[in-house]
Amino acid sequence: MCWCEGWFGWFGIWFRMRSQATVCGQLLRQIDLKNHLFGQGLISTRTISGSLSGSKGQKKQNARLEALRAQEVAPLSDFLTDSFGRFHDYLRISLTERCNLRCTYCMPEDGVPLTERSHLLTTDEVIRLAGLFSAAGVTKVRLTGGEPLVRADLADIIAGLKTVAGIRSVAITTNGVVLARRLAALQAAGLDALNISLDTLVPAKFELISRRRGFHRVWQGIQTALAAGYDPVKLNCVVMRGVNDEELEDFATLAETYRLDVRFIEYMPFDGNRWNDRKMVPYGEMVERLRRRWPDLERIADRPNDTSKAYRAPGWVGQVGFITSMSEHFCGTCNRLRLTADGNLKVCLFGNSEVSLRDALRQGSSDEELMTIVGAAVGRKKKQHAGMLDLAAMKNRPMILIGG
Repeated sequence: MCWCEGWFGWFGIWFRMRSQATVCGQLLRQIDLKNHLFGQGLISTRTISGSLSGSKGQKKQNARLEALRAQEVAPLSDFLTDSFGRFHDYLRISLTERCNLRCTYCMPEDGVPLTERSHLLTTDEVIRLAGLFSAAGVTKVRLTGGEPLVRADLADIIAGLKTVAGIRSVAITTNGVVLARRLAALQAAGLDALNISLDTLVPAKFELISRRRGFHRVWQGIQTALAAGYDPVKLNCVVMRGVNDEELEDFATLAETYRLDVRFIEYMPFDGNRWNDRKMVPYGEMVERLRRRWPDLERIADRPNDTSKAYRAPGWVGQVGFITSMSEHFCGTCNRLRLTADGNLKVCLFGNSEVSLRDALRQGSSDEELMTIVGAAVGRKKKQHAGMLDLAAMKNRPMILIGG
């Protein structure tokens, strides 16, 4: 018996067990996923035939099956579409919980307990999961941490992701400390874009915020990225009142001269970062301050699903932007999912609900079973995150254990 005949019989058994239309639709969606994964080379004919063998009564079910197949079959993208119609085509993968800095807004003063290495996703597991998400519609992957450049095999991971059909962009977010000496290899592996975190232009203050030295190495990394042709290089700056907010104009000045997208990020609450609303500088205030220096600063068009509200003044080479998670959330256009270094799927940065894909993977779950878990998690995603004062009282991971 050929595998396709086995498939029909398998479906017949399931149809008798689950006669409700909604469940039949879910089965058809799993068949559609299996077909696509097979076409992408992510599962073999042996996998298909093994999961569909042992069926009986095929002829008896043909009429029912043909009627169902004549109906509209849900696309693969349904796995990544939540109940509010948001399609998630952007996956952020944390590769490590380790970092060579100790930034105050990211890591608690006493540090964090690190997950045992055996409980972190392996390189092969990262590539496999990326392939499954890509098959369902993910086109962009960003590698984060911790600090992703502490992974010696980062170039291999990037090269592996670039071989996955459907992934159009592989990016990283880095603190830039060792970027200057690592970038050539990463670019050769296929790195498409990068964000560099820098919260001050004052070396002494850099040490205060990050609890480590390294400002000049980060600046060298920025210059190396620009010289390598990345356009723009995105520069992430978390703005904290009384800490670095007086440097807004200095950071914006960089956009006058360099191909930089300087993104000012509102200070956000995470476990252990001692957030309070008085230290949060809202978007509106930041724009007002920059317009005192550049009256012609104008709002420019954003791309779909952008998290940053972009601005530029006449004559600038680059631009500035504002990530307004606290004062003006952008949940309605969110297209991002997060995979933590220990293999948990987070559908919202500020949500404390997680599901372990690592455990399912290591327990032998099939590709379609994994995607069913993903689809269920995405389907439970809320319309928007809580307000900033409520977020401050909620339990969540420290930022370093989520992935920037």
